[in-house]
Amino acid sequence: MKRALLFCALLMTLLLLATACRGGNGESGDAVKPSDGTAAGEKITLKLMHLWPDGNNSAQNKMVKEIVEEFEDANPNITIATEVLDNEQYKSKLKVLAAANVLPDIGFTWAAGFMDPYVGGNKFAPLDDLLQDELKGKFVTGTTEAFSFYGKTYALPVELNIVPVYYNKEIFAKYNLQPPGTLDDLKAIIKTLNQNGVTPVTLGGKDGWPASFWYMYLADRIGGADLMDKAVAGKDFTDPSLLEAAKQVQDLVDRNTFIKGYNGLSNDEAKAQFMNGKSAMFAMGTWEVPNYTTAGDVSQAFKDKIGYFKFPAVTGGKGSVDDWVGGPGVGLFVSQNSKHIEEAKKFVSFFVQKWGEHSVVDAGVIPATKVDTSMVKLPKMFIDLLNELNKANRVTLYLDTQMKPGASSTHINQVQALFGEAVTPEEFIKKQDEALKAGK
Repeated sequence: MKRALLFCALLMTLLLLATACRGGNGESGDAVKPSDGTAAGEKITLKLMHLWPDGNNSAQNKMVKEIVEEFEDANPNITIATEVLDNEQYKSKLKVLAAANVLPDIGFTWAAGFMDPYVGGNKFAPLDDLLQDELKGKFVTGTTEAFSFYGKTYALPVELNIVPVYYNKEIFAKYNLQPPGTLDDLKAIIKTLNQNGVTPVTLGGKDGWPASFWYMYLADRIGGADLMDKAVAGKDFTDPSLLEAAKQVQDLVDRNTFIKGYNGLSNDEAKAQFMNGKSAMFAMGTWEVPNYTTAGDVSQAFKDKIGYFKFPAVTGGKGSVDDWVGGPGVGLFVSQNSKHIEEAKKFVSFFVQKWGEHSVVDAGVIPATKVDTSMVKLPKMFIDLLNELNKANRVTLYLDTQMKPGASSTHINQVQALFGEAVTPEEFIKKQDEALKAGK
């Protein structure tokens, strides 16, 4: 009996000593808090997947690389293994990986309806603890809500975007053109450019969502700022203004507004036409601003040629030119199945803060975190667009992002069909309404 008691006492002493040693190591320096059994200082690898390939998005690509390097320097026991895909490949692979329960530890997601199946399938880990801690108060009001479901936040945005119409000032000047104030003005510009053999607008209709920008702006200018939000929330796409917008799309198509073969061009292919000076206008998100302001691989001569204008008003319409299509860009998620959730969250917090610090000055990208513009020197276009955001009447989130996946897929397909005149405006409305009512 005495031997047994002595043995137990010795065992308890050893256990207490081991616990004390572990506690001391875990609290020293900047060591990452262990999670899921990871020992402090243990070498681990976190997988990161993003959608900014070098060349297409060189400013963002460079910034990701720099932030990853900074994080690895500050956390020498953590390696970030990065995979980069372009926009459409990224979306496809994300679905495949989610279905197989092998999402990367950290990745990017779009908000609202796009996230719905991932959150519903318990694929993303909640990140509310970060918002209550080191990221508290750092985001622009309203940016994180689009990534929240059932009272929890499942991703944190890094970008905030609106969609201007960029134009080539040199081409406009050559034909004595001014940025349009109304849709009729825009149609007159399109006529003049066509008469002189210049492609008015480049458009990547193959991807669908760039064409949706044009439909959304027409719907807004005709029916008002809350038209589309109400349609999606109420699962009712039958408002007459939505039909009129579809008719105006096909009127623009009939006027040869868009580049030849636009429904077969990806957005990157269409963008190249604008970057090469072969099209006069390009409606795209402010993620393109680096190409016109700060990108080192774009000539200053080209940058000097590019301006922007707000999508023009429709005479008699309810919308304002201070209504924008846009909203939060992509946000960072942490996989619920990650073996290193706490370390992945630490990277997300680090990334969001560093992106906010570097994006404006180094890349000309509008972050989702607050920016003190008085403290940094910025290109004029960038300052002007930040001011546009400050005075925006309304920013309507992209329809394909607002909608649930089934309705979103229908929207992309039907927008392509509408621009290709494969459906009538009435058929477009009917199919979109049916998809919304299906609730999928």
